[in-house]
Formats: sequence, structure tokens, C-alpha cells
Amino acid sequence: MSVKAGKHARELLLKEYRGVLSTHSKALPGFPFGSVVPYCLDEQGQPLILISRIAQHTHNLMQDAKCSLLVSERGAEDVQAVGRLTLLAQATQLRDKSQIAAAAQRYYRYFPGSQGHHQVHDFDFWRLEPVRGRYIGGFGAIHWLDQVTLANPFAGDSEVSMIEHMNSDHRRAIAHYVALAGLPEQVPAELVGVDSEGFHLRIGQALYWLAFPAPCHTPVEVRQALVTLAQAETWPTGGQTSA
Repeated sequence: MSVKAGKHARELLLKEYRGVLSTHSKALPGFPFGSVVPYCLDEQGQPLILISRIAQHTHNLMQDAKCSLLVSERGAEDVQAVGRLTLLAQATQLRDKSQIAAAAQRYYRYFPGSQGHHQVHDFDFWRLEPVRGRYIGGFGAIHWLDQVTLANPFAGDSEVSMIEHMNSDHRRAIAHYVALAGLPEQVPAELVGVDSEGFHLRIGQALYWLAFPAPCHTPVEVRQALVTLAQAETWPTGGQTSA
């Protein structure tokens, strides 16, 4: 397995926040059924989705939990020249109350408009547990990957504390990240997620992932990276952004 390909595949999964979920059709056995779903990554770096109990893909998953999630770079003129990832996975509905609470806390930071769906409209959280990935980084750059996801060392109270602190006390720094990365500035950005390789900003309904100059393994390293970016005049080499 190419380490570089695995990193690119994982970054693509971080950068995008919606994909095509394909399930096995219950109504027409033998046929695949594709539908678009938003997602964020949970504490293990696995896609987390919130879907209605009456949706067709939910009925399909209840019968057969095997599925795939197709994620690709958007906005490219030539779709075959950009990265795309097909993540073969086993879907698991979250039933434990503590797991559901943790999923809700994370998911609603990314998609606040969906808050309350799983109580009001019978929506449930599902985790897509990767089995294998197929990453294509452009013409001829094709890789089967046994490991794509990476656990988030900050998930939980540490991440929430960093997010609340930045959004409360460092709005100017966040605005600087937006300008530095050339992101839309029509509405103020909010920090919604931090992982070892970067952080997510939400601007309106759009999500953007910004890479740290180097991986961070402790909250202190995250703080140092954020300070460095707040003082930078150009985005550091290696830092990548995407909507």
C-alpha cells in the first residue's frame, strides 16, 4: 500500500463532506441503490451519517449492512483527472445512548440545520466502518487501500474546549485563516472540528478543511500551529484547503 496514497485518500475524506452512499436494493434485489448523503468523521475517523428511518437506503441497510461511499473532488473540469475514493464499508446503526450523544454533539457542529432530526423525524446515526478503499488520484494513479481512516486524538472534551476557545476569543485569527486560504468571506466562519492533520471551518452551510503545516499530536502542538497560521502572510507549504 502506498503511504502517500493513503494520506491523500484520507485528506479527500476530510475535505469533502458529502458523497454517494450505495446500498443493496431491497425493492429490486441485485441492483445497487445510490443516494447523496452528508457526513462528518467520528472519533475514529470513520464517516458518520444521519438518515431517516423511512428512507430507501435505510431499509436497504437494515437488510444488508454492506455499502460503499463514493467521495470525489468537486469543481474540477475533468472529473477523471482528480481524486476520488470509494470506501467499501459495513454500516452500523448507533444504539448506545452515550454513542448517540457523542455523535449528535459532533454532527450538529458540522450540520446545525439537521439538529433534532433524529428525535422529531425518526432519524438515526449510522457509522460506516471501512473494510477497504479504492483511491484514484488521477490517470493511472490507482490504489487499493486497507487502511484509510485515522483516529482523532482530540475527539471529546479536548476538541470541544479548543473549538469553544477559538470561536469565543480568537475570531480575528479565524478570519485571518479564511483570508489566507482564499475562502468565501460573506459570513463569519466558525471552527467546528480539529484533528491531528488540520481543522474544519464552517462558513454558512459550506465546510472547509485546512491542513496544519505539520501533524499535531497534542493540544499544545495544535495551539502552536494555530498561532503560526494566525501570524503567517501566506499559507505554509503543504497546507491544503478544500470546500
